[in-house]
Amino acid sequence: MDSKTKITATGNSRPVNQPPTAEEQFAADAFTRQAPVFDELYTGDTIIKYKRKRVREHTERFLKPQSNILELNAGTGEDAIYFARKGHTVHATDISAGMQAILSHKVKEQQLENKISHELCSFTELETLQQQGPYDYIFSNFAGLNCTGRLEKVLDSFQHLLKPGGFVTLVILPKFCLWEFLLLFRGKFKTAFRRFAGRKGASAHIEGEYFRCWYYNPSFVRRRLKISFTVKSLEGLCTLVPPSYIENFAVKYSTWYKFLVAKENKWKARWPWRSIGDYYIITLQKN
Repeated sequence: MDSKTKITATGNSRPVNQPPTAEEQFAADAFTRQAPVFDELYTGDTIIKYKRKRVREHTERFLKPQSNILELNAGTGEDAIYFARKGHTVHATDISAGMQAILSHKVKEQQLENKISHELCSFTELETLQQQGPYDYIFSNFAGLNCTGRLEKVLDSFQHLLKPGGFVTLVILPKFCLWEFLLLFRGKFKTAFRRFAGRKGASAHIEGEYFRCWYYNPSFVRRRLKISFTVKSLEGLCTLVPPSYIENFAVKYSTWYKFLVAKENKWKARWPWRSIGDYYIITLQKN
């Protein structure tokens, strides 16, 4: 596919104003390679189930009935399908052709075409979306937005895509994660310090494809959107509960896991726990 052409959900091609950066394309290729096994790898994981439950509960505090949602980095469509079944309509976007193909198959299989539309589009190219809205809600889960060094461009696009009074919920990796830093004491220095990579980002890889990640604190999002948006909620995610890549923690230490879930749910919105987890969940409302 020519780098200046976009293939939409309808199969039509159209020019874009700005192609993805090389790093964003590397991320797209990585997730396309992972797409066929993505659900198999992650759907049954206890901690990932906990994370999805937390994010959905958070989002549903602000979602009004029958909302029109723009989802960024929709992946294989797990969240889009969940919200569609709740009565919302979702325009699910992703830069990965492989992820969009899996999503499309699920939508047809579950006969949700009237609730879910989809489009191959980078979140740094939202000005080229076929469906410009305005939307009631913008949603991005599980740190897809960390796959760009141009998060400010993504955030700037929310102004014209969202209705007045609409909400944005983003799940982002911050620059410091307590659990990762503690890996320092197990000799995993690279993991412990990777979030301090700065403007160049940190190297990541999936299915043999390498790309870069950038880390953003809640203060970055607040500053960029402060003129037109108000922060309504900020919660830490996997602050006390370990990240899902810490193998089988929930199975090996089930009593400890339940204890940590209870404590995290109690302290999730308190300082410092709200901003030192593996992720944070931030929701803002357009003024």
